[in-house]
Amino acid sequence: MLLRAHSLHARTFGSAEAFLPALLAGLPSCAIFDMHMPGRSGLELLQHLRANGLQIPAIIITASANPRLREHCEAAGASAFLTKPFDDTLLLAAIEQATSSAREST
Repeated sequence: MLLRAHSLHARTFGSAEAFLPALLAGLPSCAIFDMHMPGRSGLELLQHLRANGLQIPAIIITASANPRLREHCEAAGASAFLTKPFDDTLLLAAIEQATSSAREST
């Protein structure tokens, strides 16, 4: 609802396995993955995308403020790592930063 309220198109998926086939219709300009999803974790999904050459800007959200987890996500290419609960403006800024960086690198 937050993203739609800011005129951002959003789709939700119940798991990594539900998200992956949707990529056939086109890549999102930014993805937000929860660290603890059914099946693969957000980090595992991000690593899978990178291993398959997909450079989708990705934000990882989690309830764990574990510094090592943050390091692993950043090493895997996460654009941002947000710890719940977080302010809406922080998420919106992370999306803007991720999509801006992606546009600049193309």
